[in-house]
Amino acid sequence: MSHPFSSLSPDLVMSAVESLDIWPAGEPFALNSYENRVLLFRDDDGKNWIVKFYRPDRWSDSAIQEEHDFLQELVDQQVPVVAPWRDKAGASLHYFKAFRFTLFPHCPGQAPELDNPSHLFAMGELLGRLHQVSAKKTFQHRPRLEMASGILDAQQRVLASNWMSHHQRRAYDRVIEKIHKQLLKHDVPASSMIRCHGDCHLGNVLGRDEKFTLVDFDDCTMAPAMQDIWMLLPTDDPEEWRSQLSEITEGYEETCPFPAEQMALIEPLRSYRLIRHSAWLVSRWDDPAFPRAFPWLADSGYWDQHIRQLEQQCLQLENPLWLA
Repeated sequence: MSHPFSSLSPDLVMSAVESLDIWPAGEPFALNSYENRVLLFRDDDGKNWIVKFYRPDRWSDSAIQEEHDFLQELVDQQVPVVAPWRDKAGASLHYFKAFRFTLFPHCPGQAPELDNPSHLFAMGELLGRLHQVSAKKTFQHRPRLEMASGILDAQQRVLASNWMSHHQRRAYDRVIEKIHKQLLKHDVPASSMIRCHGDCHLGNVLGRDEKFTLVDFDDCTMAPAMQDIWMLLPTDDPEEWRSQLSEITEGYEETCPFPAEQMALIEPLRSYRLIRHSAWLVSRWDDPAFPRAFPWLADSGYWDQHIRQLEQQCLQLENPLWLA
């Protein structure tokens, strides 16, 4: 069976955009996005747009709309994010044939430099402003981050792929069991959860001259505030770690208290992401874009490396950098 995105031709993309009375001046340019299909185009007035076609059957309409409404709430509070375009009826989620799609104004810029103290301060300030607003309400239709159960789900998806040898499967099971026991010690109460970006890596931050904008809230979720902070910190140098954390904290505390009580969640959150990432890749292997982009996933050497990485992460859980 063909993948649902296989019918998403350039002509269909342009027809979908034109159905909103926006007229592309040329063919759209595909951007690096795998979960959804995201394209850049310029309209006949010279304005640049991003059009995102959502992966079928991933999010409900209610969950997507909740993301859009959250973004508009942040814009209304002058938090630098990009809210989706709405038509005259106020709709931000649109439909064309088998697809749901959304338009965003294009946000140009570059990622912050994590060795630049002023960039770190600016990122801390941005996240503090985000969390000051996001803590005021809760998501009703989007998931809550649950680390211990989440990695067991990921484990089952990886094992079901049958890509690992018998030896690798045993080693993988052992290390997941160790990590799972550690994560059980870090259960996060619902009262500590806020609306988070959820995937706050450098590719989702764009800007210039110490002014940055958060983009791509596709994975926004209920999570501890630290979920949006830990990916900005280095993994192997305690002195550098403290220096960078200091700048981020200063910026963050321009608007709200830094969640220092969540420092113990950094390595559990890193473990969760490592395990879930491989599960995500194997779960999407029927999408032709994934074998093209990640051919090494089918190599036995990748799984040896992944298991070693998880074993190293076990050591980090026992001796986290923030205690060094």
